[in-house]
Amino acid sequence: MWRTRVMVAALAALSLGLGAAGSAQAGVGLPAVVSHVPTGEKVVFITIDDGWNHDPEAARILLEKRIPVSLFLLPGAASYDTQYFTRLVDEGRASVENHTVNHPDLTTLDAAGKDAEVCGTGERLAAAFGREPKLLRPPYGAVNDEVRAAAKACGVKALVTWTYDFTTWGETPPTPQLKAGDIVLLHFTPTLAADLERALGAAKAAGLKPAALMPHLKAAGIV
Repeated sequence: MWRTRVMVAALAALSLGLGAAGSAQAGVGLPAVVSHVPTGEKVVFITIDDGWNHDPEAARILLEKRIPVSLFLLPGAASYDTQYFTRLVDEGRASVENHTVNHPDLTTLDAAGKDAEVCGTGERLAAAFGREPKLLRPPYGAVNDEVRAAAKACGVKALVTWTYDFTTWGETPPTPQLKAGDIVLLHFTPTLAADLERALGAAKAAGLKPAALMPHLKAAGIV
């Protein structure tokens, strides 16, 4: 299975350089990279990365307010307290998605490395949560067509980056004015509850409501 996936990804990447139309053909047939979802609905998308800090207050907010959220998890971060996340999935409106095993810059890895990081995460999260992720957040937002080809070989339907990062890294960042279709990035850090409330406040100020990401990607023809 591993050799098959690597071969599929390698052949797809090779075809990018051999297409008759040159660079205009690059990326054809590969999963889209999405930082904003085209939509006519007044919605915004909340996403949370990594999973190391399991803040009960953040979980309470997500559950009590029934907030649709995409959790891009590292398997190791989820595995030491899987119940924290299964509760968000079972009792809330959360979906678990792929963020690789070790959070590397995927563009720096060979085909085998990409396979181990992306397919490996999909397999481990499927074993833990009963569903294989179909969305990938490439660490640092680093992506190229070789990463997209590897992701496709692992069953990924779209690579999701972000429009705005609301995470407090040392100091609280300026709060942007959100627009319909924006993708909000948060992280499972000690400030998640406050960052989440700030993001929800920005959405409310813009007349937007959090929505589930995958249905809107489908509606936009992205997946």
